Amino acid sequence: MTALAHETLEAVMPEVATSPSDQDEAVWQSWKAMDPPEGYHAEIVEGFIEVSPTGRLSHSGIANRLRRSLDRFLDRSEFAAHQDTNVIHDRRAWIPDVLVAPEDLEEHGSEDGIGVKASAVHVIIEVVSPGHDNITRDRTRKRREYARAGIAVYVLIDDYDAGGTVTVLSAPDPESAVYQDEVRASYGTGVTVPSGPAKGFTIGGDITGPGGAG
Repeated sequence: MTALAHETLEAVMPEVATSPSDQDEAVWQSWKAMDPPEGYHAEIVEGFIEVSPTGRLSHSGIANRLRRSLDRFLDRSEFAAHQDTNVIHDRRAWIPDVLVAPEDLEEHGSEDGIGVKASAVHVIIEVVSPGHDNITRDRTRKRREYARAGIAVYVLIDDYDAGGTVTVLSAPDPESAVYQDEVRASYGTGVTVPSGPAKGFTIGGDITGPGGAG
């Protein structure tokens, strides 16, 4: 996802927000009140609001191929691949490129119905966009966020790492915000989801293409 703006807490919080919990609530309310322009969306990542435009054509192509392939793999199960869905956890809000969760999300919605609870999400996949901040967000900040939330599998499809790599992270430790297991392979080498409803699903060259932009 490509960042348009990375707003500081001071930019989005009223002056009455003094404690960390007050700050989180102020950012949460500011995020809910936002109305991004068409073609953009807003997320809360590690306490900051980030506004991002829709990815470029190659980015959308990978995400769409991935979603279609996952749906075929998950056919006849109660799970599905979703896009354009808010994932909510402890006053944080993310919009992953693709996620795997129950096909019927209604019973897993957040209290205000604004998104799906992170506890119902088994796999998150991000397709990395160009730019230092975008790359750092997906590789580092979101990696910590998803581990804190206990997302079982986080997949990074990264055009900008050594000519293109797929990294599969699993075994999250929410207390330390790290994934304990990591498998990383170059584009064209199949990497398999290790657990959950998508266990055995392979991300290969049919999804990523033969090489990236790095």
